[in-house]
Amino acid sequence: MTQTMMLRNLAAVAAITIFSVGLSGCDYWPPALQTQIEQLRSELQSATVEKIQLQNQLASFTKIKDELQTQVDDLSRANRDKSSMINSLQNSLAAAQERLAKSGKVATPKAGAVKPSAKATQKAPVKKKAPAKATGAR
Repeated sequence: MTQTMMLRNLAAVAAITIFSVGLSGCDYWPPALQTQIEQLRSELQSATVEKIQLQNQLASFTKIKDELQTQVDDLSRANRDKSSMINSLQNSLAAAQERLAKSGKVATPKAGAVKPSAKATQKAPVKKKAPAKATGAR
């Protein structure tokens, strides 16, 4: 039994030794493998440079996009302001047209009542121009 234990211990020591030599590796690299490693390193370096360039382009495009988005927001705000101004002016115009129509209806019966004289007929166009001047003054 002692011999079997000794053989087991010897086998364990041999296994540990072989395993440690396997982990430490060997210092000999075949030339083909060295060439392949150098090629992979250079490809990695060129890929890293390309990645940095693409990141710089992305940052530049992002900055441009943000600037354009700011311009779009400003123009949208200006568009809303102009639209509200247009609506306000249209409402004012409609109100002015209604006032003009009401004043024109009131002036029309007076012009019809003054018809007997020739001078009154000449004055009727003058009265029509007066409301036009009133809208022009606004």
